[in-house]
Amino acid sequence: MRNHEVDFNYFSQEDLLDSGCFDMQRIMDVVEQTLLAFEKGSIMFPEKIVQIFDPHTQERINCLPATMLDEKICGMKWVSVFPDNPRKYDLQNLCAIFVLSEIEHGFPVAVMDGTLASNMRVGAVGAVAAKYLAKKDAQTIGFIGAGEQAKMHLLAMKVARPSLKICRVSALSKAEEHEFIAQLSPVLPDMQFIPTKGDAKSAMEDADILVTATSAQAPLLKADWVKPGAFYSHVGGWEDEYAVVTQSDKIVCDDWKTVMHRTQTLSRMYKEGLLGSHDLHADLYELVAGDKPGRESEQERIYFNAVGLSYLDVAIALTMYRKARDAGVGKSLALQHKMIFEHPDIAKKIRL
Repeated sequence: MRNHEVDFNYFSQEDLLDSGCFDMQRIMDVVEQTLLAFEKGSIMFPEKIVQIFDPHTQERINCLPATMLDEKICGMKWVSVFPDNPRKYDLQNLCAIFVLSEIEHGFPVAVMDGTLASNMRVGAVGAVAAKYLAKKDAQTIGFIGAGEQAKMHLLAMKVARPSLKICRVSALSKAEEHEFIAQLSPVLPDMQFIPTKGDAKSAMEDADILVTATSAQAPLLKADWVKPGAFYSHVGGWEDEYAVVTQSDKIVCDDWKTVMHRTQTLSRMYKEGLLGSHDLHADLYELVAGDKPGRESEQERIYFNAVGLSYLDVAIALTMYRKARDAGVGKSLALQHKMIFEHPDIAKKIRL
């Protein structure tokens, strides 16, 4: 009789951390490699499925699939985003899992935490953009927002620009700012952290790199705060006034065709007829491939917006899966031992 057992590997977030998956340089490398692979046609990238439960708060669960054809792996990220969780329940606002399947037989190979990979992807994409677009001697970074994605951005930006020495942070509460500093200062002991007591202007003004990472749907960042030569990484939906865009010398996206249909500042301007495809300098892959230039002068204000590309998530998840598997962590779980009608007592279990 043929063996019809189907099993898969399960990895918790702790398994991934213990096996060395929190490697920001490695994840940034994966982002660059995967952007190029997508443009060569070796990745399937279907539309994501979005279920929004509250249009005001944007509470939602998304299903984001992609297939790495060369790797023969199909993956899906199932991710919830509940922006009010921290304020209402003192819980994280994002939680995700991945399912990875091989595409020879279609069987699952892994179910794993996706929160680590998802948050790392956000920071890594912003940092890859900074590699090409931020000033090489950038020293000051400013944040509006102090959550997980802001923290990941700081770690990744420090990899892209080791010259960074000063971090100013603005959040809704002093407690959030102090938690940000308490968690990251041991990791970056050479960084000077400055809380601003919610003063966004103080956090952003005169910064070489600016990051907005909030759940707000409001123009928090003002154009006057963005100095010549600054690089701005826009993470959320609508976090800056339109003038931040119009004064920028270059506008770059992770994928403009995806951005234009979302709810970001650029998307709003596009839908209102205030921005067109001709206003975009490049998609990120064009910088990585060398098809278009990055920063060309010390005085350029450069605007970067990433909405998130599921194929990058799946590529990162695959990298983490292999790292964790090779480290011998996680669990092997059985999905089935036999096919349904091969169970000797199946007749007793059928209800008609």
